[in-house]
Amino acid sequence: MRHNPGFLELVNDAKSRVKQIDLEGYRKMLESGEDHILVDTREESEWAAGHVAGAIHLSKGIIERDVETRVPAKAAKLVLYCGGGYRSALAADNLRKMGYANAISLDGGWRALRESGLPLEK
Repeated sequence: MRHNPGFLELVNDAKSRVKQIDLEGYRKMLESGEDHILVDTREESEWAAGHVAGAIHLSKGIIERDVETRVPAKAAKLVLYCGGGYRSALAADNLRKMGYANAISLDGGWRALRESGLPLEK
């Protein structure tokens, strides 16, 4: 997907402040048993079409509004994913501003996860 320059500038600015991991880093986190919450930030229709088993859904449109109810512990490690790592970076940056110091954006997002062999569900 081709993104508009203004959007890419916004995403790159957010990425300069948030921690990112790739699929290999996420696999290592899983293998080590590192405690975390996987958060799907895609739209409801994307979530309904398929998502990683065990993920919670807080779409980019509502995550800032609802995260404190769903994940009240601001020290929790949150691994956010979207389609490719753009919306999740924006969401992670906003969560960082809200005091969630361990919000991480998964680079590659759903496209990488879908081909990863991790359990998926609808």
